[in-house]
Formats: sequence, C-alpha cells, structure tokens
Amino acid sequence: MQDAQSHSSISQSAIWKQLQARVPEVQQRRLADLFSEDPARASNFSLELPEFLLDYSKSQLDRSVLANLLDLAREANLEQWRADFFAGKPINATEGRPVLHPALRGGLAQDVEIEGVSVTRQVSAELERLKEFVVLLHNGDLTGYSGKRITDVVNLGVGGSHLGPQTAIEALRAHRKGDVAVHFVSNVDGAQLTDVLAGLDAESTLFIVSSKTFTTSETMTNARSALKWLQRAAPELSAESLLQQHFVAVTASPDAAQKFGVLPARVFRFWDWVGGRFSLWSSIGLPIAIACGFENFRALLDGAAGMDRHFREAPLHENAPVIMALLSVWYCTFMGYPAHAVLPYEHALHMLPAYLQQADMESNGKSTTRAGVEVNYTTGPLIWGQTGINGQHAFYQYLHQSPEVVPADFIGSVAPGHDLEGHHEILLANMFAQSQALMNGVDAESVARELAAKGLSPEEIKRLTPFKVHRGGKPSNTILLKELSPRSLGALIALYEHKIFAQGAILQIYSFDQWGVELGKGLASKLEPKLASGSLAGEDGSTAQLIEYYRRISGAVTSTGLPEVEAAEPAGEQV
Repeated sequence: MQDAQSHSSISQSAIWKQLQARVPEVQQRRLADLFSEDPARASNFSLELPEFLLDYSKSQLDRSVLANLLDLAREANLEQWRADFFAGKPINATEGRPVLHPALRGGLAQDVEIEGVSVTRQVSAELERLKEFVVLLHNGDLTGYSGKRITDVVNLGVGGSHLGPQTAIEALRAHRKGDVAVHFVSNVDGAQLTDVLAGLDAESTLFIVSSKTFTTSETMTNARSALKWLQRAAPELSAESLLQQHFVAVTASPDAAQKFGVLPARVFRFWDWVGGRFSLWSSIGLPIAIACGFENFRALLDGAAGMDRHFREAPLHENAPVIMALLSVWYCTFMGYPAHAVLPYEHALHMLPAYLQQADMESNGKSTTRAGVEVNYTTGPLIWGQTGINGQHAFYQYLHQSPEVVPADFIGSVAPGHDLEGHHEILLANMFAQSQALMNGVDAESVARELAAKGLSPEEIKRLTPFKVHRGGKPSNTILLKELSPRSLGALIALYEHKIFAQGAILQIYSFDQWGVELGKGLASKLEPKLASGSLAGEDGSTAQLIEYYRRISGAVTSTGLPEVEAAEPAGEQV
C-alpha cells in the first residue's frame, strides 16, 4: 500500500486549482447549449455496458472539464489505489485490513492469501455450505421443534447485515420462491419484532442472527427476545434445544455464535475484510439465497463480478464507476452542491436510495485525510431519494424550482417487471421527461406564450409568469437497465460500490472505516444502565434532564424520590 503520509494534499495541486477556476464559467453555461454545441454529446457522454446504458450527457461539464477531472484522478493515484484494492493490500489503514468484498463474488484478477490462506478457497467453501443449507430448506428437510418444515425465516440484523439483503430481495421480487417467506427485523424498538412475530408460527420459524462480532447490541437484544418467544411457545423445551433447531448465525466471530448456542453446522462465516455495508455478497446474503434461490444469488454475484472486471480493466475515461465518482467530486466538492438524489423508476428498487445512503455516507462522510489532517473541502454529498413517481408528487417541486441544485441519478429498466399493459411506458415517459425538464426548465417567454394560448389577459400573464418559470440547468445521470434481473442488480450495486471507493481515493480519505458510527454506539452503552439506575454523574444538563424525565414518566422513580442530578451544570451556565 502507498505511504499516504508522503503525499501532499490534493487540494494544493495545480489541477485542483484549475478545476476551481472553471466553476464560475461552467455555472453560467446552459445545459441545453452543450447539446447544441456538440450534436454527438449524447453518445460522447454515455457508456453502454452489458447490463445497462449510463447516460451522463445531462451533466454540468464539457469535454475539457471532464479531461481535467480525469487528470485529477491520475494526480490522486486512483489507478494505483485501485490496483492495491484488488491485490488485497490493507487500504483500510486505520483498522489495518484489506478490503476484499470483490473476492466474495469472484471479482479478483488473481487469488489473494490472508495469513497464508487462499481467500478464494475460503469463499468457495462457504458458498458451498450456503448452497447446501438453502437446498435443504427448500426441500423441506429442515424442521422446527415439532417436526414441521420451516416456512418462515426472520433475519435479525442491523445496518449492512439487514439493509443489503432486504434491498436485494425487494428488487428481485419477480424471482422470489414462494415456499419459504423471509422477514426482516433491524430495529431494537420492540414494536418491529412484535409485529413480525405476530403473524408467524413458532414451530416453523427459523431465525438468522447476522452480526459481524456477534455482540451488536440491537441484534443480540432481538435474538434474545426471539428465543423467549420460542420458549413461550414450547415451555417444555430447553433454550439450548430451541437455539439448535431454530437459529442460524452469520458472523465473522463463529466462536461467539457457538457460545450463544448456535450449532457449528449452522454458523456461516464471513471475514473481517468484509465491511458490513459491502457484505450482501457474503453469507450475509443467506436471506437472498433463501428468498430467491441459490441460482439467483449466484447470478447476483456474477453480475457484480462483471462490474469488478470493468472497474479493474476499463481505462478511466471509459470506466463507469470512475466517471460517476468524478461527477460526484465535481458537483459536491467543486460546485458546492451538498446533496444528491437517487430516483429509481422501478418499484422493486424502492429500497435502493436507503441502501446507497448508507453505502455512500458511511464511507465518505469523513473530515480527515489519509495523512491525518482535517480536510479543507467537502468529501461527499447527502444521499437521499425515493421511487420516482411518488417523488414527483412530493419533493420534485424542490428539485425543479428551489434555488438549490440537486444532481440526480434516474434509474429504470427497458423491460417491465410485470405483464400489465401500458404501465411501463407511462413510467419511462415520466422518467425521461423529468430529467429533460430538470435540464431545460421553462423560461419566462415560454410561460407567457402558454398562458396567452389559454386566453389569459396581459395583466394575468404578467402576474403569473414569475411563479411558473423553471430555471433549469439541473444535472442528472440516467442508468437504463436492459432488465431488472439478479445479474443486472449485482452490476448496479457494484457500480455504486466502486464509485464510492473511487471518490474516496480521489479525495484522499479512507472510505472503509466508520468511526463516527462507533462513537454513538459507545455512548449508548454507557447511558443504558443510567436509565435504570438514575445515576447522572458527568452528564450534560440536557442529557440529564432527558433521563430524569424518562424515569419520572415511566415510573422508574417516585415523585418524592427523584435522583439527584450530579455534576450537571445549571442550564443558564451552558455556553
């Protein structure tokens, strides 16, 4: 791995300053004019890959700016970082680990050994175990404590252990098998677990506990409550027996899972070189294999591996993840656009914005460079969005007429995921129209002509015109899948994974740690016992007040026995 300390800040480079100087000029140019100046712009600013077309021609840049951005990627040694990534070097330097999720799907150019053990061999062995388990489950050979076949599986996880598998299963709705239903519980709020269990039969329900360390507080709390639910249904059986028959573990800490009581044969492993938000390709994807069949899970992996090859081998100017990373750097870091919208026009992809929100913001929401100094630029946008048609009747007003510019990714597919006539054409027409409207807008003259054609008086036209003007100039990408299939979904998700990595490499940050997540979890573990004890030593005034209010209203203390607020500063003395 490169010695990051030896590199000066990318923001001090000549090419960085050249890009900064281009911003005012680019902001003044109309997007529509770029098409007039370059009749071949659509094809020149598009990439056709095996699974989809990426059209980035509605971007706020020209050929020279794109060339500058590609020079920035080279200045940042992106190609070397990419090589180190696929070679298994410890690019997650703050945790001293390689980052090898491409290995989970066969995406490496050559095998990598970790501590003398072949990564490819480990992955293949675990995938074979996964396949055997899924086949047994679908054949009805796995039963609960009463001999009933397992018909329902509840995945207990949080973060990547939950969001990735659920996003994939929702997206692959047309490929689901009907004999085993998969449910998800991620929230430690007991209402979610209660609602899911209310419709299930304990005799035929299996729980998958997905936790990298097998100590995740939220997940393990839900696992213990699930065990109690089983014990209430079968009080004559021991906890040990119920755990052995009704629990499966997916973890990087198999010893901890076995100590909890899960049978070794039902502990599926992944490794510490797999980040949670990049883990759906591992045994964490067991719910996907159950819901959609192992053959479709394998196709998902193959699609992602195809994108791995493209990212590894394609030159930067023809590399889809690199282009998307450069666009994000250009908009967020240089143009000052703080947000990015993900807008799928495919109901099956309704969870994709939330999934990408975690993948992107947990990776690049950083303020420290690889050299350990504070950044003096923005490292990544706020990711948000939802399905397109619903969004059109919610926040598109903001996208079109707010003074803020929010670049967007429109995502759809040529083939519909259903057989209803007429629906898909309306859907795609809306998607194409929205990206066109964001680019072109509507000027005052056009609005005035439209109002005049409706017979409005000159006075009414003058009054209404300012409210109906759309400034336009709002950039977007369009990703048009040939069809939404396991293979294309794998390619799509891997496209964004590599885009996130490339953006972080260019901006000289570490994308694969998540210390910001750890901070809040650590504080929560310290505060939890104080809700019961009432000890507020060392807490700030606000937190102390919240705990005291909780205890008073919940009945944890009596009205005459309130705990003393120790070491809490008077509110008037807070700065």
